[in-house]
Amino acid sequence: MKLESIFQYLDGFLLVDGYPDYPQSVNGVQVDGSGEVKHVAVAVDASEATINEAVDLGADLLIVHHGLFWKGLQPLTGRYFRKVRKLIEGEVALYSCHLPLDSHPEVGNCILLAKSLGLEIEGRFGDHQGVNVGWWGRKEGGAEAAVLVQELEVVLNGPVRLVKGGPKVMEKIGVVTGAGGSFIEESVALGLDALVTGEMNHAEYFDAMELGISVLLGGHYATETFGVRALGAHLEERFDLTWEFLEQPTGF
Repeated sequence: MKLESIFQYLDGFLLVDGYPDYPQSVNGVQVDGSGEVKHVAVAVDASEATINEAVDLGADLLIVHHGLFWKGLQPLTGRYFRKVRKLIEGEVALYSCHLPLDSHPEVGNCILLAKSLGLEIEGRFGDHQGVNVGWWGRKEGGAEAAVLVQELEVVLNGPVRLVKGGPKVMEKIGVVTGAGGSFIEESVALGLDALVTGEMNHAEYFDAMELGISVLLGGHYATETFGVRALGAHLEERFDLTWEFLEQPTGF
């Protein structure tokens, strides 16, 4: 498959053009390449370790959720230079997709995590510049906090922290992966009993406790592995490309 054709397909499938996102996301092609794509690597972050692994494994394309430019405009020196040089010399193109991948209805982080918890999806929420990032649904029969925590730990294969501000039994549950604590007030206004996300800040703890909603924190990294994995599988099915997930958990 021609690399340029893959880029064009991803742009359209993920609706990256014009999608409201943080400026440093730079959705789409971040480092160009040439030739054919046979093997794709996917990862959450464009870290130096991940880039080195993609090159060593012989990938032609690396797709990530968090790209090279999270600290904004930077001179191409030090580790930034090493990353780009490694990609170019290793002939690995880099494609990044942030919020469009979080919110995508088919391969998105939020929808896949929500479905993995057995939620019957009923709607969208999590407004970011006029576009909803998250999904919410109902847990049939509801679930007590301890049960929901246990289910989420199985899904994420790791620990989950509970901020227990909501009702004893939680039925209406929202999911915004990554750093979704800023959506607590919107979740309460929607009548949700719980919000599942990756992380929240100090002040958002009191928002949850005072507004009466439980928040389950599964880790930023752990909640955002779903999208890139699903995207790799999608490209395999559509274009007969091989792919693999490069895991680099941070514990956060």
